Amino acid sequence: MGVSFDLFGTLVTADRPDDPAAAVATELEKRDVAVPDDWADAYAEPHVDAPEGAEVPLPAHVSRALASRGVDYEHNAARRAVVAAFDPAVETRPGALEAVDAARERGPVAICSNCSVPELVGRTLLRSDFERDDFDAIVTSVGCGWRKPAAEIFELTADRLGVAPETLVHVGDDPQADGGIEAVGGTALLLEETPLADVPARLAAVERGGHD
Repeated sequence: MGVSFDLFGTLVTADRPDDPAAAVATELEKRDVAVPDDWADAYAEPHVDAPEGAEVPLPAHVSRALASRGVDYEHNAARRAVVAAFDPAVETRPGALEAVDAARERGPVAICSNCSVPELVGRTLLRSDFERDDFDAIVTSVGCGWRKPAAEIFELTADRLGVAPETLVHVGDDPQADGGIEAVGGTALLLEETPLADVPARLAAVERGGHD
C-alpha cells in the first residue's frame, strides 16, 4: 500500500494571483519584454496543441502567446517571469501533518500534484511545515507531462513508490481530478467526504480492507 497526497487545497493553502495574466505581464515587463496591448486575449488563447490529459507548462504557453504577437525576448525571460509571478504565501492546513504521518506508518508516501508552474511545488513545500524527506516521491504534472485525472500521472506515482497502482490510495480535494485514481484501480479519499482529520482512520480502514 502506498499513499499519495494532492498538495494545493489538500495539504496546504497557497495564494494565487487574482489575475494571472496581469501578474505574468508585470514580471515580463520587469525583464524588458514588450507585453502586447492585447495580452489578456493572447494569454487566454490556446497556443500549444497538446494531447488530451497532457500538461502544458505555463512558460511554454507564455512563450507561444508572446510569439503569436511577434514579440521577441531573452531566452529564459518567459520562464523567469512565470516563476516570479507565482510566488505564494503558504499555510499548512490543519490535520495535514497528522494525515501524512499516518500514511507513512502504512507505506511509502508521495505528493501527486497538478501544477503547470516550474519550481512552485518545491517552493511551496519549503514554505510549509513539511520537510522534503516527509515524502518518498514528488510527482508534478509539469514534471511528468500529464495532469490528473490522466491515468499516466497516477501510474507514475505508484511506480515511483514501488507499489502497484491498484494499491495506491490518493488523498485530494478535487473529485474530478483526484478521483482519477479509481480509473487505474486505486482508492480515492476525497476531502468532501473524508476531512483531513479523518484521513488517519480511513487509511487504517482501507488497510484492513474495510470501509469504516
